[in-house]
Amino acid sequence: MNAAMAVSLAIRTQQLRDERRLLKKADLDIEEGWQRVRRQEDRVRDLQAGGYDCLQAERLVELLKQTLVEWERHRTLIIQRVNYLQQEVDPVPPAAA
Repeated sequence: MNAAMAVSLAIRTQQLRDERRLLKKADLDIEEGWQRVRRQEDRVRDLQAGGYDCLQAERLVELLKQTLVEWERHRTLIIQRVNYLQQEVDPVPPAAA
């Protein structure tokens, strides 16, 4: 392995570590987001039970859900990047003939 390849491998390895950290953060953020949705849905039910106008609270629930869909799409992109970098860092050797 020449020096340029070693540097490139080191850079890719660091990028892979960074993307894996981003993936963990995305997983945590998404889980916390769904918890917020559930809490907001509970609040909507409480407001409805009290006879209050819930339109804005219901809109917030939908906005939170739309945001989470986008976060999940972003998570998918992170996974694709992790998989790509993993192949760059540790390619599968060809099978022996």
